[in-house]
Amino acid sequence: MKKLLFFIFCVLVLSVQSTFAQAAKSAKTAPKQIHVEHADNFERNEPLVPGAVLLSGNVKVDHDGIVLTCNKAYIFEGENYLKAFGNVQLVQGDTLFLNSKYAEYSGNLKQAFATGDAVMTSPDATLQTDTIHFDRNIQQAYYNTKGTIVNKDNTLVSKSGRYFAAEKKFQFLTEVTITNPKYVIKSNHLDYYSNSGHTYLLGPSTITSKANYIYTERGFYDTKKNLAHFLRKSYIKYDDRLIEGDSLYYNRNTEFASATRNVKITDSINKGIVKGHYAEIFKLKDSMFVTKRAVAINLVENDSVYIHGKKLMVTGKEGERILRAFNNVRFYKTDMSGKCDSIHSNSKTALTKLIGNPIIWNGESQITGDIMHLIGDNNTKKLDSLKVLNNTFIISKDTLGTGYNQVKGINLFGKFKEGKLHDVDVIKNTEVVYFMRNDDNELIGINKNVSSKINLILENNLIETITFFNKVDGDIYPETDLPENARKLRGFVWRGDERIKSKDDIFTEEDNELNEKLIKEGKEQEEKNKNVPLKVRKETLNYDKKKPAPKTETKDKKK
Repeated sequence: MKKLLFFIFCVLVLSVQSTFAQAAKSAKTAPKQIHVEHADNFERNEPLVPGAVLLSGNVKVDHDGIVLTCNKAYIFEGENYLKAFGNVQLVQGDTLFLNSKYAEYSGNLKQAFATGDAVMTSPDATLQTDTIHFDRNIQQAYYNTKGTIVNKDNTLVSKSGRYFAAEKKFQFLTEVTITNPKYVIKSNHLDYYSNSGHTYLLGPSTITSKANYIYTERGFYDTKKNLAHFLRKSYIKYDDRLIEGDSLYYNRNTEFASATRNVKITDSINKGIVKGHYAEIFKLKDSMFVTKRAVAINLVENDSVYIHGKKLMVTGKEGERILRAFNNVRFYKTDMSGKCDSIHSNSKTALTKLIGNPIIWNGESQITGDIMHLIGDNNTKKLDSLKVLNNTFIISKDTLGTGYNQVKGINLFGKFKEGKLHDVDVIKNTEVVYFMRNDDNELIGINKNVSSKINLILENNLIETITFFNKVDGDIYPETDLPENARKLRGFVWRGDERIKSKDDIFTEEDNELNEKLIKEGKEQEEKNKNVPLKVRKETLNYDKKKPAPKTETKDKKK
């Protein structure tokens, strides 16, 4: 029995404690009443405004940290609610001012509604629109009528938007335009931080200026520093150049751009394309650097020339452009391909130099020498001639047999016809080994001789005729009379297994592995970020924290 009484007593005590706790909690969270600080006139007019106190003349009220002034107000004390008329201003601290012709405010909900030439002002920006809603609980304002936001650097216009007071951020989801003296940004989803000027583009967006046109579907733009980082289907378009890449960095002040992964730079005037997985473009210096499976593609005589090197550099303005390719350079076009250590190609002089161990395959012929120059014609935009200096050696396989046709000399001078090497002179100390065949392709004999000059006429990249000049010494030998070791000239090296037969052959296995790796990474990154919001940068969030505090003078100064 005693135990039962003790249990009942404990339950009663706990019940009383709970009741007091709930009462204390309710008292603590109960909304504060709207307080009237001043009004010239106070009255009640139940027929006109039931349940309200009518205030007029220099009205001033406050509620939990905000102050509202107006010409006239109706305060509904039972609902803790007011309606304000004429020259309405709602002030929160010293950071937010909301002006309008008419406003309503709920003390219970801590929400305001302002309409009629509504203007919201903060230290960093001013918003003008017809109607503004402000929720103090979450410190957010929003509007669904055309609004204009002005700050020191930009003017923003949108059909709707939301302002996050704590972050000093405007969020736009409908037809927003940012106008800056240097450019115009348009988007349907844009976050703008008014203090830092940082802009986050979260949907199809464009940036238009006199210098260029930019498109992106995911990006960041610092409107104060003119720095940007663009992702997803982004490109920068100049009058003569289009820059594309998975990731684009851009500095408008210096007109510098860098691109990463799946980079493509199109030169519309010179009909050229440069690809790679990393590029740097200096527009003001007319220069470009590309690496990571870099390739330059140029249109010559309705045929594309592909040039690959570990590094590609393009410098100079239109008409004076110079292409440099470094380290294990390879190139390919339909009738010609080659390799060398580096290439230097000048569009003004139409001269392309193959530097360091050059080799060219012209059709089935292999051409080597110490120095090689390809010369074009700037008027016709076609290949004009080939120059090979020192240790010239031309080798091609005999069409039917196992032997090799060979021409050796000091220098070579060749002329192109309709894009194909047609007329070739080899001069100084020339030597020949040539398998001669009749019209039925029967072997007549092997021509082996020396002379001071040889002329070759080629048709469809095959030797049609050979003419020897001056001091010809040699003979035509029956196949049985010329031993194998005498059928190859000194210095003979056949490199047929190295021949580049397609545009894909210009890349090494290492290049292709890197390409596959980077493309895979790009797809994975794109899929990963597909539905993930663009992360806000630390410099955006900490912008105000980085501003130095004003210096204060000390009271005691040394005299």
